Amino acid sequence: MGPLAGITIIELAGIGPAPFASMLLSDMGANIIRIDRARGDEPGLRLPYRLNIMNRGRRSVSVNLKSKAGIETVLKLIDQADALVEGYRPGVMERLGLGPEVCLARNPKLVFGRMTGYGQTGPMAAVAGHDINYIALSGMLSMIGERDRKPVPPLNLVGDFGGGGMFLAFGLVCGILEARSSGKGQVVDAAMVEGAAMLGNIFNSFRAINELSPKRGDNALDGGAHFYDTYETSDGGYMAIGAIEPQFYKRLLEIMGLNQAEFEPQMDKTRWQGWKVRFTEVFKSKTRDEWTALLAHEEACSFPVLSIDEASQHPHNQARGAFVNFAGAEQVAPTPRFSRTAPELKQAPPEPGEHTDTVLAEFGFSADEIAQLRASQAVS
Repeated sequence: MGPLAGITIIELAGIGPAPFASMLLSDMGANIIRIDRARGDEPGLRLPYRLNIMNRGRRSVSVNLKSKAGIETVLKLIDQADALVEGYRPGVMERLGLGPEVCLARNPKLVFGRMTGYGQTGPMAAVAGHDINYIALSGMLSMIGERDRKPVPPLNLVGDFGGGGMFLAFGLVCGILEARSSGKGQVVDAAMVEGAAMLGNIFNSFRAINELSPKRGDNALDGGAHFYDTYETSDGGYMAIGAIEPQFYKRLLEIMGLNQAEFEPQMDKTRWQGWKVRFTEVFKSKTRDEWTALLAHEEACSFPVLSIDEASQHPHNQARGAFVNFAGAEQVAPTPRFSRTAPELKQAPPEPGEHTDTVLAEFGFSADEIAQLRASQAVS
């Protein structure tokens, strides 16, 4: 099931954006084989294997990448694949004997997906980093946070997942489609710095017309505007206000009991901070639930800030089936939706090497070859 059914991808186990990209592709039906390290040697944050949701939807083969027989095993899998995903630093795959030149020589249609922070080239290509570093270099972190306070990391959503994994998955699908018409594979060089910067490309439009302030919290969409911000309620909850368009702004002011004439012109930036003080006072006068009852069904673009637990229980999310209980964990269902080739969750996050024998047999390895690989500890 799923629109990518029939596509086979080999994933070299890693952390963060590369597994996220593989999750997206496997959710859409791609057959993804994860090449894992030995049990207990998973890099990065050590989640229980069965509850590492980003690893859902694929099968695992445990391979010793320091073994010549192990490397040859991976190459034989790559021979039959449409694409490969890796998230190592530049040069690691080449040192293993699994670089693009080797793999594409064996499988000319292979799409070789590479996920790094800074890209495969440039003076910082080999530098270590994490999400916060990548979005700092992209310029995006400078714009996130409250006025006159320090930048705030937006979890690791902008670099790892939005700017990294999403663009890697997009690039792989583009490459696979192109290879089907050209008969030639290629390398996809996905860099989180560039992906994060791409997410903010609209702000380059504002910059081009001198409508972007470099000061944090001084623009319409970064919390600078009174009509686009969060406000604390009397019970310690928060409301998220996004009344940008005039008709939504007008309705919000009406529900708040404010005189519209005193809050015009809406886009007068010199008055935003003063108006924000008044908004803060008004929202503090009621609880989050009281404001939700007043605003949720109005054309005012104003909704409560939900916790993750609350989000899964919200009536709209429940009606859509946005969250599902699968393999022992509540998680977000595959998205986007498809009317005909609907994706399904079928494979729990694997234990390392859980499917070694099954996968190798499917890829043409004989029982004797598998036994020999196990005996030599090339696979486990």
